[in-house]
Amino acid sequence: MQRLEEIYNAAKADEWLKGFAVFCRIALALSFIPSGFVKIMGERFAAGLPANNPLGHYFEALQLTGSYYTFIGIVQLITAVLLLIPRTALLGALLYFPIIVNICVLTYATRFNGTRIVTMMVLASLFLLIWDYHRLKHLLPFNQREAAVPVVTKPLGMRLRLAFFGGVFTVLTMLIVGTFYLYEIVPGNSEEECRNQCAGNENPVACEAFCACIYKQGQPLANCLKAFDEANAFRSSD
Repeated sequence: MQRLEEIYNAAKADEWLKGFAVFCRIALALSFIPSGFVKIMGERFAAGLPANNPLGHYFEALQLTGSYYTFIGIVQLITAVLLLIPRTALLGALLYFPIIVNICVLTYATRFNGTRIVTMMVLASLFLLIWDYHRLKHLLPFNQREAAVPVVTKPLGMRLRLAFFGGVFTVLTMLIVGTFYLYEIVPGNSEEECRNQCAGNENPVACEAFCACIYKQGQPLANCLKAFDEANAFRSSD
C-alpha cells in the first residue's frame, strides 16, 4: 500500500496526468450538455433512431414522461457544469458515474451500436473518481491508516507515464475489438443497417426475419432474439 500511495501521489503531481484528467472532465461534460438541452426543450433524444428500434422504444417512452424527462435534462446540465468547475469537479464525477453506468447497461441490454463510446465514458468517469481517491478514501468502509511516508511531489517518471497511457490504449483496443464479437446479431440503428449484417450471417433467412421482427412488426427485442435462436436451433437439427 505504501508503494501504491507513492505512485498515486506522484501521479497527482504529474502534468501529463493532470492534463488527462482535465481532458476527461471536459469530454464528459460536453457529452451531457447537448443531451441535457434536448430533454429540457422537450425534444426526443436520438431522433434518428426509428421508434421500432429497441433503444428507440425507450427514448419514445421516456419523452412521454413529461416533467421527468425535463428533470433528467436538468440533472445532466448541472452535472456537466459541476465537472467543468475545478472546485466542484469531484461532485460532478460522483453524479456522473451512476448516470453513465445506467446508460451503459441500457445500451448493452438493447445491443445499441454506441456501446463502445458509452463504455469509454464509464471508464473515463471511473478514472476521475480514482483521481480524487485521496478525498474519497475516508468514505470507504475500510480501516484507514495515515501514511508513514512523506507525500511525494515529484511527477511520474517516463516509464510509468508510458505504462499508464499504454494501458489506456490497450484497454480501448480490447474494448473496440471485443465488442465486434460480443453479439451474433444486433438490431442496428436502422432497418437497412440491420439487414446489412445478414449477408455474412450463418443463417441469412433467420437474420432477415429478425430485422423484420424488429422494424416491420415492432416486436420487443427479446421476442425477436428468441425467434432467431429458435430458427438457428431448427436449422442445426436438420
